[in-house]
Amino acid sequence: MNFWEYLGNRHEQLLVDAYQHASAVFQCMVLATLIGVLIGVLTYTSEWAGNLAITSTATVLTVPSLAMIGLLVPVVGLGVAPTVIALTLYGLLPVVRNCIVGLRGVDPSLVEAARGIGMSRTARLLRVELPLAWPPILTGIRVATQMLMGIAAIAAFASGPGLGNLIFRGISSLGSANALNEVLSGTLGIVVLALLFDAAYVLIGRLTISRGIRA
Repeated sequence: MNFWEYLGNRHEQLLVDAYQHASAVFQCMVLATLIGVLIGVLTYTSEWAGNLAITSTATVLTVPSLAMIGLLVPVVGLGVAPTVIALTLYGLLPVVRNCIVGLRGVDPSLVEAARGIGMSRTARLLRVELPLAWPPILTGIRVATQMLMGIAAIAAFASGPGLGNLIFRGISSLGSANALNEVLSGTLGIVVLALLFDAAYVLIGRLTISRGIRA
């Protein structure tokens, strides 16, 4: 059976695996974005706190993804739980770092002007600082998403969802008729999903970033 015949015969299962993979990455990126932006907002005004936040989240990336999931399995079990925790942790660094950099890069005169017209601290953050810091934050989200697309494949080691199951199944059955087809279909599926997500972020950027800021 060649690759195209394999896709034709298994397309329904491939679509299910692709949906599960995309859903896991999307949900974990939502969590990582919310947590990462919160950390950035709480720490960007302090040099040591901001550096501590970036260093702490960077330390997570030094742990191999397979080891991370392996350490989580005895604690939370197999399946979705270790996948969500691991992916969320790995997605934090780009969001936290870019949020802090973006907020620190806001022109102080604009913040002073907002204070001068009576805006509260919360209003200045939500209506002035975060909108101006949004472009680098979105860039961090894009980078994190691309990372998680690949890391999510490792979740199959802990019976997690997604296209990684195809890759692991193909590797474990090397020499069989469909081993290469399984690895190739899983790998190409992840690449396609990564490109689709990135295109969606480009569209979001065009819709949410004003022309003045883009310029």
